[in-house]
Amino acid sequence: MRTHDLIGIGLGPFNLGLACLADPLPLDAVFLEARGEFRWHPGMMLEDSTLQVPFMADLVTMADPTSWFSYLNHLKQQGRLYPFYVRESFFPYRSEYDAYCRWAVEQLDTVEFHRHVTAVEWDEPTGTYTVRSVDPRDGTPQVHHGRHVVVGVGSTPYVPPPLRDLDGPVWHSAQYLDARPELLGHQDVTVVGSGQSAAEVVSDLLAHAGPTHRVRWITRSPRFFPLEYTKLTLELTSPEYSRHVQSLDPRRREDLLRSQVGLYKGISADLVNTIHEQLYRRSLGDAVPAQLVAACEVTGVVPDGAGHRLRVRHTELDERFELRTDAIVLATGYSHEVPTFLDPVKDRLHLDSRGRLEAGPTFAVDVTGRGVFVQNAELHTHGIVAPDLGMGAWRNSVILAEVLGYRPYPIEQRVAFQQFGVPTDAVPPRPADLSKAAR
Repeated sequence: MRTHDLIGIGLGPFNLGLACLADPLPLDAVFLEARGEFRWHPGMMLEDSTLQVPFMADLVTMADPTSWFSYLNHLKQQGRLYPFYVRESFFPYRSEYDAYCRWAVEQLDTVEFHRHVTAVEWDEPTGTYTVRSVDPRDGTPQVHHGRHVVVGVGSTPYVPPPLRDLDGPVWHSAQYLDARPELLGHQDVTVVGSGQSAAEVVSDLLAHAGPTHRVRWITRSPRFFPLEYTKLTLELTSPEYSRHVQSLDPRRREDLLRSQVGLYKGISADLVNTIHEQLYRRSLGDAVPAQLVAACEVTGVVPDGAGHRLRVRHTELDERFELRTDAIVLATGYSHEVPTFLDPVKDRLHLDSRGRLEAGPTFAVDVTGRGVFVQNAELHTHGIVAPDLGMGAWRNSVILAEVLGYRPYPIEQRVAFQQFGVPTDAVPPRPADLSKAAR
């Protein structure tokens, strides 16, 4: 029976980065992916969309700048390094990043596609995990055995309860490109949600819609928040800030994360300006004006002929009203659920009071602290570093160090100029000062 050192489940950018960093190491690894090929957000692969992080946030560079799997080496191998250099932009197109990831997959022999994982089981006598999967095409079963498991299955499109089970022309933004031809056939299209995906859909609709089309954008946020991209804010995506977030009481942590939504779910400033320019150009003619409505939540939807009537509450005025629309795009984000394939080992996993996987400092979620790890499922424990592509290589360095028992790649402990939490040279206040403060 072959026993792998590491079994990766799911092949998004984070587990793909782990596969690339593991490739030159003395490690028997395998990565299982249910789909037949690597695909990164295909429904939002818009022609002009770029990454919101620089190219250095690739699969490997922040752990090993000399790696064969770096984005710059990919460009060199494709004969595109000089055009990228002349372009003078740190931000690749999303389609370029997808092509880079596909290239990386082609360099690996540790990836197995058509492996839909159905169960992870613990074998006490051998101290290993059994990972069962089936081929979605014909149901052929497969079994893999491993000492460590890294779960990187990503998130699933989230639809708020009032918007579930709708009939008719309704799509999540994850399906946008497939839905676009039909959407453009409707006279009135409403985008519900905030953040980059909602803004990209609105911008794309404005670019393709005719003058008689109505494009409406409804967000529950009090305004259309830009992504904050100043340098000291960027330092929050750092190992030491993640440790600070982990040290907080869970309730304080939840409050903090709610206050930071604009730091990782905001809209890029360039896109905000592009949308304003599109609205301005549209106002020069006799086109139907677009409608942007903030501080409004959709509380329900009812059928209205071939379309829908949206029941809306203005959160600041506490007034309720209805809007009719032909089609809806739900840019309502994604959610992380505990995969059902982990049910057989749930008694070996740390779960918080809300049933979420509770990752430790090394991203392990099992009782041993080094058997099962998660990728991008630890926002509630580690903070905004979880979904950040730039921190993926750092997290993978930590996981590989736990698996191997030594550090194959340097692991930075402090990278920010700021100090988070109480300064290291602070001393307790004197009792006399405390009594004065009390008076």
